[in-house]
Amino acid sequence: MTIDPTWPAYPIVSFIGFLIALVPLPWHLQAWNSGTCYYMIWTALGCLNEFVNSVLFAQSAINVAPVWCDISTRIIIGQSVGVPIASLCISRRLYNISRCSNVMVTRAEKRRIFLQDTLLCVLFPIICMVLSYIVQGHRFNIFENLGCYPAIYNTLPAYFLVYMWPILIGLVSSVYCSLSLVILFKRHAQFREFLQTGSALTVSRYYRLMALAITEILFTIPLGVYELYSNVIDGALHPWLGWNDTHFDFSVVLEIPAEVWRSNPNLLIPLEMSRWVLPICAFVFFAYFGFAEEARRHYKMVLKAVSDRFAFFRLRTASRLARRNGVLPTHAEKLSSQDVLPPYIAYPRPPAVAQLYGKDSKIATVSLGDLATTKSTFDVGLSKVPSTPSTPSTPYSAGSAFSDRGSFASLPSTPGTPSLHH
Repeated sequence: MTIDPTWPAYPIVSFIGFLIALVPLPWHLQAWNSGTCYYMIWTALGCLNEFVNSVLFAQSAINVAPVWCDISTRIIIGQSVGVPIASLCISRRLYNISRCSNVMVTRAEKRRIFLQDTLLCVLFPIICMVLSYIVQGHRFNIFENLGCYPAIYNTLPAYFLVYMWPILIGLVSSVYCSLSLVILFKRHAQFREFLQTGSALTVSRYYRLMALAITEILFTIPLGVYELYSNVIDGALHPWLGWNDTHFDFSVVLEIPAEVWRSNPNLLIPLEMSRWVLPICAFVFFAYFGFAEEARRHYKMVLKAVSDRFAFFRLRTASRLARRNGVLPTHAEKLSSQDVLPPYIAYPRPPAVAQLYGKDSKIATVSLGDLATTKSTFDVGLSKVPSTPSTPSTPYSAGSAFSDRGSFASLPSTPGTPSLHH
């Protein structure tokens, strides 16, 4: 058992890389940046895989999780192709935008580009995983403190089926980036106007994507070449003798102690580089996109939502404490106070017509029969009625007060009120 000098720094860094690689994912999904989204997903998946391996096999090379190692080795092969090819999709999109030929304004155009990126970033890595099984000498290897690694047989077909893809993809990406930079320098003013009027991609985000693609090329090609070189000088190149020879005794699992692989520079350097490159990619990506304007806007929205949530909990806790201390009324007290009926208010009865106009007034001598046929009688204003002590001083229209016979007949009678019927 050898103490890992990178413990616990590497598990912490790899887990942080897994988290920060996914932070800008929501707003890039909204902008339909499929290549960038797949770059984040593959980087985060690789960091998570390395985190689990570093924790599971810390100071140990015992095969405690064979099923996990089967999955982990497929992820290692997939992300070794998925990250570079996602960068290729980014470079290809930037090249199309620099030519001002791909505005992506219709949903059909967006779906077409999304389908192309999905075929490249998902289907092609899966095909590489399947092809690697052809040159897989045994089940897998376990390096102490590092975890599971694919067991690729050092034969000539392995260089074409496994090792060449990162270099080839990096070369194609470099061609797209070079063409994009040339066009950008030639038509800088036209390009800025195009981004501001016809595309959802801002000028700042375009430059950051270009910087990410260039950084990825600078990492991918040299690392791929060095991995190719280390495999050549590490051991003899075995001839391909067929499927049965390559997969003979396939269930073997090599458990390699740390003293062995750390004492061999041809193993130490490529193994350490292959596992540290993924957290570096995550931190580089976050440096480009984690502090941009759209990122800060989303951070403010999240902080506001969290602060509002905590404020709600604080208010609810404070109200509970206040009720417990008797400062605020409880729910039962509120209900008991609401069950009390309001006080009864006796409104005065409306006066009779005779009380309004007096016994000698003309309106008081009108019969109910005349009311049904002679409506104009009710339109008599108080200005034509002789003034009596009981007559209001404000002009009043009897027709406006009583609109029909029923309402007039329903007036309550009071003691001493003369009858209206003759």
